[in-house]
Amino acid sequence: MAASSGLKEKLAEKIKAEIPRVTKLTKELGKVVIDQVTIDQAIGGARDVRCLVTDISYLDPQEGIRFRGKTIPETFAALPKVPGAEYPYVEGFWYFLLTGEIPTMEQTLEVVKDFKARAKVPQYVFDVLRKMPANAHPMTLFSTAVLTMQGESVFAKRYAEGMKKTEYWDPMYEDATNLIACLPEIAAFIYRYKYKGDTPIAPNKDLDFGGNFAHMMGIPKPYDDVARMYFILHSDHESGNVSAHTTHLVASALSDAYYSFSAGLNGLAGPLHGLANQEVLRWIQDVMKKMGGKAPNADEIKKFLWDTLNAGQVVPGYGHAVLRKTDPRYTSQMEFCEKHLPNDEMFKLVNIIYKVAPGVLTEHGKTKNPWPNVDAQSGVIQWHYGLTEYDFYTVLFGVGRALGVMANIVWDRGLGYALERPKSVTLNMLEKWAAEGGRNLT
Repeated sequence: MAASSGLKEKLAEKIKAEIPRVTKLTKELGKVVIDQVTIDQAIGGARDVRCLVTDISYLDPQEGIRFRGKTIPETFAALPKVPGAEYPYVEGFWYFLLTGEIPTMEQTLEVVKDFKARAKVPQYVFDVLRKMPANAHPMTLFSTAVLTMQGESVFAKRYAEGMKKTEYWDPMYEDATNLIACLPEIAAFIYRYKYKGDTPIAPNKDLDFGGNFAHMMGIPKPYDDVARMYFILHSDHESGNVSAHTTHLVASALSDAYYSFSAGLNGLAGPLHGLANQEVLRWIQDVMKKMGGKAPNADEIKKFLWDTLNAGQVVPGYGHAVLRKTDPRYTSQMEFCEKHLPNDEMFKLVNIIYKVAPGVLTEHGKTKNPWPNVDAQSGVIQWHYGLTEYDFYTVLFGVGRALGVMANIVWDRGLGYALERPKSVTLNMLEKWAAEGGRNLT
């Protein structure tokens, strides 16, 4: 086990302080009604039903994501930055997600040191991945690697030995931190193994989380800043998205972090979730191909968008389940592109689409949110820096998403949140209640 850090002691204080709030809400105020559920919500995936709790992040339809109360620009501005880099330490962001406090540089470097001590991927993980089918998707490899490490779980060992419920968060913290620290090497190995002829690059212990990942990928600066930005932006998006909810759901059964995150990654791999980023890039490249390889003008794009919609197809990268404005994660990546790759042909196309698509989608009238989401931009940046294997993009998403979901399940155990078990109803029940004007709750 790695040496203890000030972060864990700070987290213990925070958890202890929050427990009375949860107890009061449950014991004294538990019957207060906070929402109603309609038939379309029951059938439609529980959309907008307020039944999950997290303080890690909140997604406002108009404002976008806030991490621990801070917007994306506020988060980037507040966190300590890697010397010579534009973006913060991922390790400092982990401290922030867990505690809600901006760490000092000293506290951040303590976490950097802790991560390095924990970043020991067992050799058997690489052996297992090399035995997988050659055509296995990178997300299959990634989820398998995480699940393979389950035997390393501190939580599983401590639970088998017997421990108090109030102690659950401690080994969950150990598992979460150990797992996150190993993810850059696992992800980079998958990339080098699958696409670069099994030529892994050894970690550089002198580098931070993002810098070391870029090094192991074999991609020069400023890709280290791309990694830091990407991992932070993709870390969390409330608890209701598939990867976060799945991780929480599995962990609520007291499954350890390895079981839980592997399940979350399987959800992230779906086309309606994390896989969407590669779908967007494939579509953008198809547009460029049809337009002769160069960014078309606004009129040409408008016609292409209408042809796409009239053919019954969607415009990838536009719309969001919750947001009703441009995704701030899109804006952050756009600002990076404007500074570092303003003449990239695909970026030019993305910008033209951004100017034209909302108007077309609004006029079309079938899209609740005509604005771009995070996926509309992310693949372009990866492609520009030579990461052209877009099957791998969701693995990048997964490394970032680990930060948010791991912080959440540590707090779930700290506050003693229950096994998740919603109640199901039948279609006959729904039809009966609809005919009666609603279910009688008295």
